[in-house]
Amino acid sequence: MEEFLPEDEPLLNARRRGEEVGATPIGAAGGAALRFLAALLGARTVVEVGSGCGVSGIWLLRGMAKDAVLTSVDVEPEYQRMAKQAYAEAGLGTSRIRMIPGRALEVLPRLTDGAYDMVFCDAVKDEYPEYLTAALRLLRPGGVVAFDNALWHHRVADRARRDPDTLAIREVSSMIREDDRLVPLLLPVGDGLLCAVKRD
Repeated sequence: MEEFLPEDEPLLNARRRGEEVGATPIGAAGGAALRFLAALLGARTVVEVGSGCGVSGIWLLRGMAKDAVLTSVDVEPEYQRMAKQAYAEAGLGTSRIRMIPGRALEVLPRLTDGAYDMVFCDAVKDEYPEYLTAALRLLRPGGVVAFDNALWHHRVADRARRDPDTLAIREVSSMIREDDRLVPLLLPVGDGLLCAVKRD
């Protein structure tokens, strides 16, 4: 599954740099799923929480409309610097990327309600439930929210695991399953990609 759509040099370079600094970007299959979702939506406005040092952004932008804009939020300036390098290597113009430094829970409230086609979250795991609340405000009807690491290295299924990150991922999974405004799906790609469509 991970090798079905091999990553090219810009993606491989971005992944290598991310891993060198301790960031773990979304895997190739998860990235391909993001590109697919962005293309399916005809996405023109996407927010990503956590830059993945450029890996997730490249996948998303390759699925988005040609004049679309990705808003990338990350608290780590070094990760954003690496993401900019990755976008340049991938030939993605700076006019298509809006990078905002800072904590997601401080940045997301400043973004416009109902203005986004997609929100992708891959940052502080114990903040996932708050990211979902923000995403529901930011998404237009028919928009998609997606969370990486929904399986959290098999910890979510192990009920003995009670650490804050695992509990938060379980919580956001339950929130998505139980919210009548959402159509949920858990994709078994990489470390799990939890998705939901916001109903009209």
